[in-house]
Amino acid sequence: MSGELQKDYLDEINLPESIRKKIEEVSREMKLKKEEVKKLETEVKKAYLACGFEPGEAIGILAAQSISEPATQMTMRTYHFAGSAGIKITYGLPRLIEIFDAKKQLETPSMTLYLKREFNNMETAKKVAESIVEENVEDLIKEISINLSERTIEMEPMDLRQLSKIARAIKEDIKDVKVRVKKNFIVVEPKEKMDFKELQKLKTKIMQVHVSGIKGIENAIVRREGEEWIITTIGSNLREVFNIKEIDCSRSITNDIHEVAKVLGIEAARNLIIEEALKTMQDQGLEVDIRHVMLVADIMTSTGEVKPIGRYGVAGSKTSILARAAFEETIKHLVRASLKNEADEFLGIFENVMVGQVVPCGTGMFEVIAKFEESSS
Repeated sequence: MSGELQKDYLDEINLPESIRKKIEEVSREMKLKKEEVKKLETEVKKAYLACGFEPGEAIGILAAQSISEPATQMTMRTYHFAGSAGIKITYGLPRLIEIFDAKKQLETPSMTLYLKREFNNMETAKKVAESIVEENVEDLIKEISINLSERTIEMEPMDLRQLSKIARAIKEDIKDVKVRVKKNFIVVEPKEKMDFKELQKLKTKIMQVHVSGIKGIENAIVRREGEEWIITTIGSNLREVFNIKEIDCSRSITNDIHEVAKVLGIEAARNLIIEEALKTMQDQGLEVDIRHVMLVADIMTSTGEVKPIGRYGVAGSKTSILARAAFEETIKHLVRASLKNEADEFLGIFENVMVGQVVPCGTGMFEVIAKFEESSS
């Protein structure tokens, strides 16, 4: 491309707002002249153009290879926070599988909570951490027993100051029972007579009654990073945590993609997929181009909900019958396609490779039609 043509082409490129703001910021800091700013903008546009892909490039295959090849080097282990007994976060390959399979039930759901500037101190952090940990009746009682003669359930709390609090929680949660405090005990009496088996079921139900804290949060630890006090939890409930005045909602986050999509929206879920996937790989010294991870995140969230990369998600919803059959559940896809009288248009890479045809990417995208003039001999 000649200099003039390249200059005209670069002038037509519209850089994203974030990049333009960064150019303005750098220009102010460096006190650049008008000509220098123009030169910087041209160089940024060249770099931006180089980051694009050529028409017909198999970017899906490149992204898959870019992520999966280094992922084979990842360890199958869990990571423990130093100094916090019993707290572990899923790490390495199992976490990467959780992200790309978009699992709803995580092995170790967790949240990282930041405090607002005015509450950023150790005392407040510890107070908030203690207040959000879920406490059920079984966590607060010393002993629970069934009184067969009176057909009641009696329990003794570890802290007598919490007698009325536990009694009130049981009364609100379980209907058709009378709850009363008798000396140092809480007595639960069913309104209708129950046999021993039914009393055992009621006892189990009482043990699971929520008394205080936020449901789903099993544990919380406080740690310091630089000048900030951060709360890390095992268990997640982002919606409830955001109601706490000390918590900085703009920075606090969970590792549960589906919860983020529900509370903060699909764009936030997309960003979390990118951040968590990159962090998981970078923690083990693996470098992957962010654009490949972004492409996967875009595909997973393009429909407005989080879809896994798998038989019930992206791979299972491909238009090509042979591409679906090549992934998993071969017979199911072929039989279903034959019953529905479906046809494969051979527009993708997999199906063309399977039948030995030229793949429709790169130079294979185009058909060349030549018209030869007859020689006058």
